[in-house]
Amino acid sequence: MKVPLSWLKDYVDITVSPEEIAHRLTMAGTEVEKIERTFDWENVVVGHVKAVSPHPNAGRLRLVTVFNGIEEVEVVCGAPNVAEGQKIAYAAIGAVLRDAYSDDPDATKRLKKSKIRGVVSQGMVCSEKELGLSGEHEGILELETDAAPGTPLGEVLGDVVLEAELTPNRPDCLGEVGIAREVAVLTGQELRMPPLEYAESSPDVDSLATVRIDDPDLCPRYTGTVIRGVNIGPSPAWLADRLRAIGERPINNIVDVTNYVMFELGQPLHAFDYDRVKGHEVIVRRAQPGEKIVTLDGQERKLDTEMLLIADPDKGIGLAGVMGGANSEIDESTMNVFLESATFNGSNNRRTSGLLGLRSQATIRFEKGLRSGLSEVALRRATRLILEVAGGVAATGIIDEYPGKDDEQKTVSLTKEKLARVLGADLTDEQVVSTLEALGFGVVGTADGWETTLPYWRADISLPEDLIEEIARIIGYDEIPITPPAGRMPSWQPRPEIGTRNRVADALVRAGMQEIISYSATSESNESRIPVESTALDYVRMQNPISADHAVMRRTLREGVLNAVERNLRTWHGPVSLFEAGHVFGSAGEGLPDEKVMIAGAFAGSSIEASWTDPARQTDFYDAKGAVESILAELHTTAEFTLTEDPALVPGRTAEITVPISGGVRLGVLGEVKPDVLSAFDIEGTVVLFELELDALVSISNSVGPADIYSPIVRYQDSERDLALLVDRAVPASQVVAIARKNRLVTSASVFDVFEGKGLPDGKKSLAVRVVYQSPSKTLTADEISKSESSILRGLEHQLGATLRG
Repeated sequence: MKVPLSWLKDYVDITVSPEEIAHRLTMAGTEVEKIERTFDWENVVVGHVKAVSPHPNAGRLRLVTVFNGIEEVEVVCGAPNVAEGQKIAYAAIGAVLRDAYSDDPDATKRLKKSKIRGVVSQGMVCSEKELGLSGEHEGILELETDAAPGTPLGEVLGDVVLEAELTPNRPDCLGEVGIAREVAVLTGQELRMPPLEYAESSPDVDSLATVRIDDPDLCPRYTGTVIRGVNIGPSPAWLADRLRAIGERPINNIVDVTNYVMFELGQPLHAFDYDRVKGHEVIVRRAQPGEKIVTLDGQERKLDTEMLLIADPDKGIGLAGVMGGANSEIDESTMNVFLESATFNGSNNRRTSGLLGLRSQATIRFEKGLRSGLSEVALRRATRLILEVAGGVAATGIIDEYPGKDDEQKTVSLTKEKLARVLGADLTDEQVVSTLEALGFGVVGTADGWETTLPYWRADISLPEDLIEEIARIIGYDEIPITPPAGRMPSWQPRPEIGTRNRVADALVRAGMQEIISYSATSESNESRIPVESTALDYVRMQNPISADHAVMRRTLREGVLNAVERNLRTWHGPVSLFEAGHVFGSAGEGLPDEKVMIAGAFAGSSIEASWTDPARQTDFYDAKGAVESILAELHTTAEFTLTEDPALVPGRTAEITVPISGGVRLGVLGEVKPDVLSAFDIEGTVVLFELELDALVSISNSVGPADIYSPIVRYQDSERDLALLVDRAVPASQVVAIARKNRLVTSASVFDVFEGKGLPDGKKSLAVRVVYQSPSKTLTADEISKSESSILRGLEHQLGATLRG
């Protein structure tokens, strides 16, 4: 928000420096990011033309005697409009000006002493183009100012512009008057509101136009008036200059007034060509299915049924609070104007502008929520200015459709006890009342505090805490006494879920994976690309989503992870390995939603790039399994991977992950993603995914003791023996390994070969298992190892029907 001090001075006397204003506004919650001084020319001052005489050697040139505040100097000038007695812009030798004869609009030149047709020119009398004010170069700039000769030109034509960064809850400060009100309160000055009165003429406005609101939930108030006999043309200089000072382009006097009032009061307005509105009837309604409108930018917009339209009986004539329609535009032929000032639903306005990609100064204000009382004030102010700059006559009265009149909050109560408790300071009644009244609140004392009436421009006040914040920021947070904390400091409470989550993330990063963060909100259509179990909970739906793509809370991390895989594969040809740890949500119908933290990761692309020694290797199941095992190693435990099924993963290439403690703790699942799921995400190739539940990992972490983490170094020799076992094909290798590991002398057991096919009985497979034996207290003899091996074989035969392969 740009705030020129020249504009601000219309509403409040400036008694401190711009830097002090910026500091006080910032300390009161309206941060000023930058102070910019515009048109701050060097060596250019106000000059007074003392005499003008012909050039002795050039008929078109003249000699101008200029008093620059110090001395009289002679300047050669070719401008036809220079005359004795004028106040002009005099540039002395050394001044840097725009080069009026260059095609480059940013080209400059440094003024040097020069001889023109035999006469030395000691400077220049400047045109608007040479000063960078406009493209006008036919004559000099004549100043209308009381400034004394020698006054720097920047003090006359320049300005100081504050650039404020506003918080979303303060739309009132999106108007110059709103900032002026803050400055007035902070500097102890009176606020001068712009005048609203104007002359009215017959007939009554109700006989000239009608307004009907079909959807009051999206338009709580609509005000309008009719101005007849206007003259469309350029805006006067003061109006155009003010718009340029804040970066806006002047268009014509009617449109410029609506923009001016929006930046002055913070209320957007729109002007329609009255004669192009059929039947002079305005209807505020939702768009019909498939309805379209051509907006002022010439683009045809397809609307949905939740977009609010300003229409006449035949057609849409504007998108409410976003942009007007081309079919009712103000142009040179316009003679009569219907002026609109309304209040529209902020969330709906933001949705419409977002879906259509039409974000404007009006939508910035409406989406933050405006109180409906502002619309009438802005309408009357704009009507007065249109009559001033475009002529015409205004109808008697205004149209005011106000279905939301009884819905707006009008008062907030504040007790002295609450004020003291929240602020930690005892303020006098006079401090409270004077502060709130200066901000525009109506204040009435009660037995235990105050009853306040909300001003029409403050949409952010609804709670006693809001009033307390207003009092504190105006009085000054520095004025509130500091009280050291009393009592015992709260003791640290362990949060095992946070520690475990961080350990898991660190383990995955060490394994070469990248952590991502995706949106917690999604849409049902987007997440439906991931099949879920039939027992999955329903979606948690948001009442006020920012867009249709973020209307429900996610039930799984898989969609976000696969979206990230697709984006990375599209832009990166190397290996992709990423993970996310985040919340997922589900609704059981009643009560609070179910919420838990999951950890999901995915591998895709080339696991190993091709080199001169080895070919490239594509990602497979074991990349994901290795990542999970790195987590288990960090938690000092092991897991079993058993065949399972998952709706999104390929059968036969999907494993359930369980840890054999307390009867078995299920950690999650890993497997290869089905091709049809990958196709829904536009992913080619193979993707392997794992998904773990944090609560299960926490329970494992809590069950691990020092003995599971630390063990003494055994100084006795270990021994290895290999077993070739014949088992049923359906028997998982993990069961064989688990039985072998139960023997007290076995320190490790692993499968190093699997064979199925010729030479084996039908339905059988051969597993080669390497078993390592070691005792912590002695060197094992061959006999002792053989006894342990026999015990293992008996257990395998009894439990799995396994036999030694002959």
